Amino acid sequence: MLDENLPTYLIKTTKEKPKTHSTLLFSQYGNDFEPAYSLRHLDPEQSASRNRYAAALYDAYNPDVLFAEVLLVPDWTKPTLSQDEIRRNGGVTPAPEPILPLEFAIQLYNPDQQIVVKHRPASITSTASWEFEIPTQTFRTPSHSQLDRGQNDPTISEFTPKLALKWKKDGRLSKDLACYLSGRSTNPDGSKNKNKEPDITIAILKNLKEVTIYEPNMARVEVEDLKGFEVALLLGAVVIRDVYFNSMKETFNLAGGRKGSATSPVNTPPALAASSSALAHQSATQPQSENRIPPTDPRTQWEIDQETERLRREAAAEERARRKREEAEQKQIQKMLEEEEKERRRRQAEVDAETERLKKLYGQQDIPAIQTPQPPQHRHSASSVSGSAYEAQTGYPSGPYMASGASQSALLQPVTPKLKQKSSIFGFRRHSDQDSNKIVKKKSSVW
Repeated sequence: MLDENLPTYLIKTTKEKPKTHSTLLFSQYGNDFEPAYSLRHLDPEQSASRNRYAAALYDAYNPDVLFAEVLLVPDWTKPTLSQDEIRRNGGVTPAPEPILPLEFAIQLYNPDQQIVVKHRPASITSTASWEFEIPTQTFRTPSHSQLDRGQNDPTISEFTPKLALKWKKDGRLSKDLACYLSGRSTNPDGSKNKNKEPDITIAILKNLKEVTIYEPNMARVEVEDLKGFEVALLLGAVVIRDVYFNSMKETFNLAGGRKGSATSPVNTPPALAASSSALAHQSATQPQSENRIPPTDPRTQWEIDQETERLRREAAAEERARRKREEAEQKQIQKMLEEEEKERRRRQAEVDAETERLKKLYGQQDIPAIQTPQPPQHRHSASSVSGSAYEAQTGYPSGPYMASGASQSALLQPVTPKLKQKSSIFGFRRHSDQDSNKIVKKKSSVW
């Protein structure tokens, strides 16, 4: 602390969740530090917070009262066409990197006004600085005239006088910043070429975490809205510290969001997810739980393309693995079929060898072919059938009856063989032509 009698704001980062919330403690005249403002940043775990920076200043005791906020979406580097860089990056196009912004806008509420802070990089003859202007008149003059009510607010009017201020580094190697009120010109025409008052110190940012306001010099700051000036001073110092003195990877949450995480409602101010052009039209009374999906920026598009390419490679690898498995299965099936065919041929060879062995052992018997006799063909006249024709048809030799012209039907009749007549040894039984089976009594030769 530079002087305990001067108004001092200490930026205290909380260790409890959410860690994105901080508190600005105020102390003066040696009193204890008490909460004055609540500082909130985007939650890096949310996908809507990636690739952007935002900070908002709230009341310490009433979280619904929003004083000011800043949304900063950086510009991005263009994709490189150098094959050497792509080769060094593993064959993948390097990711777009954020470009350090040259200005940012502080949106004040109630009344609404926008203060643009412009960054002047360090040069050979000067150190880095951040310049901005504060209008001397903020509130409208009460009037019953409809003409006066139809005019623009003094904050956006071109005819409203403005005070020029700038944050400037104390040295090239120092991180301390001092806010100066640019000296007024003493020339009658208002030019600042020669006669100019020296710059007046308004505030000092010590170690990037403590803002001390030079209260005696505040009498030179001729502005109506001193509260708005104080808020712009504090929030501007916080943004300069976060954006220009920290790692850009952490500032813009390049690796903060989880890949593939679904967008969920974020308890952040509505303008933190809106575009910078709409900050002037936002209202502190809008619901803070409203979720706004940020537009796709080059970095997000690059991440989407890389994720798509990764999924495509994985799908191609899975397809190749599936084809290899199918080819291996087909080769296995083909091998099994060949083995079965080989086994079948081996068994057939054994059977053939055994058959040949048995043939040699027992020999081969020739069995004549059995011819089935054909039935005789009937003729209209038996006399017309010659002996040779009959012999050819029936396979039997022709007899004398065939030569004498006997009928074929008579020849085909079955012939009963004649039995030899039997007789008794004593001659008691005789066979006659009429009744050969009767026994007759032999007559005696004497009687």
